[in-house]
Amino acid sequence: MRMMTTSKPAIGLIAGNGHFPFLFAKAARDQGKRVVAAAIKGDTSFFLKCVVDQINWFGPGELKRLFSYFQVHGIQEVIMAGQVNPDRLFDQNVQMDDEFRRLFAALQDRRADTIFAAVAEKLRENGIELLDSTIFLKDFLAPNGTLTRRGPTTSELDDIAFGADIAKSMGALDVGQTVVIKDRAIVAIEAMEGTDRCIDRGGKIAREGAVVVKVSKPKQDSRFDVPVIGPKTILTMKRCRASCLAVESGKTLIIDQSKCVRLANKSRITLVGI
Repeated sequence: MRMMTTSKPAIGLIAGNGHFPFLFAKAARDQGKRVVAAAIKGDTSFFLKCVVDQINWFGPGELKRLFSYFQVHGIQEVIMAGQVNPDRLFDQNVQMDDEFRRLFAALQDRRADTIFAAVAEKLRENGIELLDSTIFLKDFLAPNGTLTRRGPTTSELDDIAFGADIAKSMGALDVGQTVVIKDRAIVAIEAMEGTDRCIDRGGKIAREGAVVVKVSKPKQDSRFDVPVIGPKTILTMKRCRASCLAVESGKTLIIDQSKCVRLANKSRITLVGI
């Protein structure tokens, strides 16, 4: 196998859906890195090719080909950014290579942390280190305090305090990192469906005025599954008539913070770092 070389230091990107891969690619290139992306068919945006130096497309079960791709391009460090649709775990049409089948067969369970930790170990066995996915994005982590014009009401503060404890407990079990609260009642808990679907589900039950709390897991592995919100999160809250979004400061990545704040202000949604 011939390794490709270049004068620029390179970093690999395993890209899922959403804007996170774009944010990372831009930040990495601003740091003088050559970005070699592995895009997931059916998840990664086609337009990612415009902001990376090299891209190739993979099925979610093509581990052996993925490892070879990074090795050919001389990649020794990789980050994961963006979610891979969890529905794929139950799709009978997903093709898995022998490497992925062996990995899946050895899993004790199919929680997100279990799967990604196993993938990280396989990467290491192939000479590739999985890095903290926020390595170039520390400035995009949520600050502490209220970001919007409107601060949380006394009732919303009570729901935030109540929800934060619940969310931490759920995170410890690797169930999810988001809860939807209404009058100190648990309306919805995030599972495999992701933050936006959880908010949508909880919003339909609460009808209006729901408080959304998103935190990191107590033993968060920042190499994968970093808490992320963005404009889509705020638009989902607007559609559900939710009133407040609280995220853990220093741990939650905010995609396009200025747009999030602008959308929240327009809809009188409170956005606060806790």
